[in-house]
Amino acid sequence: MRSAKDFFRPLAVGAPDPLTEIPARPSRAIHFFDPSNAKMAAKVPQMVGTVDVLLGNLEDAVKADNKEAARAGLVKIAQETAELGGGGGSTQLWTRINALDSPWVLDDLTTLVTEIGDKLDVIMVPKVQGAEDIQYVDRLLAQLEAKARLDRPILVHAILETARGMVNVEEICGASPRMQGLSLGPADLAADRRMKTTRVGGGHPGYLVRQDPIVNADNVESGDRKTYQQDLWHYTIARMVDACAMHGIYPHYGPFGDIADVVACEDQFRNAFLLGCVGTWTLHPKQIEIANRVFSPSVEDITHARRVVAAMGDGTGAVMLDGKMEDDASLKQCLVLVELAERLAAIDPELKKAYDSIEVDQ
Repeated sequence: MRSAKDFFRPLAVGAPDPLTEIPARPSRAIHFFDPSNAKMAAKVPQMVGTVDVLLGNLEDAVKADNKEAARAGLVKIAQETAELGGGGGSTQLWTRINALDSPWVLDDLTTLVTEIGDKLDVIMVPKVQGAEDIQYVDRLLAQLEAKARLDRPILVHAILETARGMVNVEEICGASPRMQGLSLGPADLAADRRMKTTRVGGGHPGYLVRQDPIVNADNVESGDRKTYQQDLWHYTIARMVDACAMHGIYPHYGPFGDIADVVACEDQFRNAFLLGCVGTWTLHPKQIEIANRVFSPSVEDITHARRVVAAMGDGTGAVMLDGKMEDDASLKQCLVLVELAERLAAIDPELKKAYDSIEVDQ
């Protein structure tokens, strides 16, 4: 058993102090790129400032023969792109390391932390099964940070890709002060659960509810019964959001694999946003615009939220606004949106212009 007093002490001599609160940095789009792909790597500098997070992917989608090239490519990109990562600026630098049971992960961590640890904001750990996985990474990162003489801790983001990980989601969230957040990994999780879908995220036409039978005066069924497609991931996302909220970290939707279906992509992103997710993965540049728009509160929502905040005064009691009662709970909901808008406006000039144009009529 660890004393609560020890939880915020460094796990290695000379390592930076752990954070007592995870910064609420915008991460609407976590854009994946393969550092071993020269064409993708060449686009990274021009993407800085257009996306909240650029993530150098070392795991899935990188062939085994390219693992070392991807790692070396990420080091080169980080060293040569001055405005990327490092705890400041508008675009963070993340990486997804290889799985903890792979032959590449130890070299991933030792190389990246010692060579570009000052540029890395977050390390994404795939296929996390329980707190023990996070604690292993936590201790190793502290040792490497001390060796590299870093002055700030690198944060950790876990991907929920197994049934065991979902069962242990609360303890994963609370496993380390480094925990920045969680992402849903729908494809691997579907396989591990033995779900009967081959889609990467999104709904499924077979997962539906059907309208009740329509009967006539003779009690005979007539007319077509409408069906409504359901979200396979509603329960999983909601549970992930609750676990993250409990521990003060941030939930994210994962990949939406059908790049061509931008309508369904936007719907899935919006569902995750409404449930409490702060961002999502993007696998193609066309998804970045969708994510930035969907995970930013609309001008209409911020206008209403600011009106409620202005009308509530000290936050006690209740007021009537446009025929609706607004009280303390309403104010809390509105403050979530207002605070998010302020954070986004600080890094997004277009949003700042839109939000600044709002005039609040009390």
